[in-house]
Amino acid sequence: MIQILALAQVGAVPTTPVEMVVSATAATKIVLAILIALSLISWAIMFAKWAQFRSITRNSETFIHNFERSSSFQAAVDAARQSSELPHARILHRASDFLREVTPALAATTGRAAKFSGSQVEALRLVLDAETNAARDRLSRYIPSLGTIGSVSPLIGLFGTVLGVIEAFIGIASQGSGNIGAVAPGVAEALIATAAALAVAIPAVFGYNLFANRLNRIDSELEGFGTELIALLVREGRN
Repeated sequence: MIQILALAQVGAVPTTPVEMVVSATAATKIVLAILIALSLISWAIMFAKWAQFRSITRNSETFIHNFERSSSFQAAVDAARQSSELPHARILHRASDFLREVTPALAATTGRAAKFSGSQVEALRLVLDAETNAARDRLSRYIPSLGTIGSVSPLIGLFGTVLGVIEAFIGIASQGSGNIGAVAPGVAEALIATAAALAVAIPAVFGYNLFANRLNRIDSELEGFGTELIALLVREGRN
């Protein structure tokens, strides 16, 4: 800041953001470096999540279409082997594992008819709910980081601005000049940190809200898929 005041006295006042950053103090440059790192992290998360959700949306439409056309539960399981990474397929395979685990108990019922009891249906529903929650946890990975970056960045920028203003007034006092031409460059440099923080926070908050809403829709789709899966078993006479 003292550098800017010295430049102001000789008429070489920085007039662009780049010039202000170049002539900024070490504290301001450190704050800007932190904000740049947070910006790169947030954009990397947003691009990765955009690609992930786009892939899930595209592939899940095909998967659900094939599932609805399946004539039996086993046919649906066989069709899901080609989309094993989809959360819908994981739920289907988890249901298949559950059926294999309870088969001996079902075979011992009256007439050896393979039918679920009410408690077994409820157990299956709980298993599918647990798998749905696990899928949500996997998909939500790194999304909270966007919210953290969006909320912390303005505070970091404000911290840099406060330090810049303090140093500006110290420089004014040491130089003995209080006119607007001497004050304005120092305050402008201090506000660069706030502007940079907003440039980091706004996309991060936007991305957080966007992906959180998309995650909620996928969660609802998975819950509906679990219900349809149980309905398919009912149509097969397993209940």
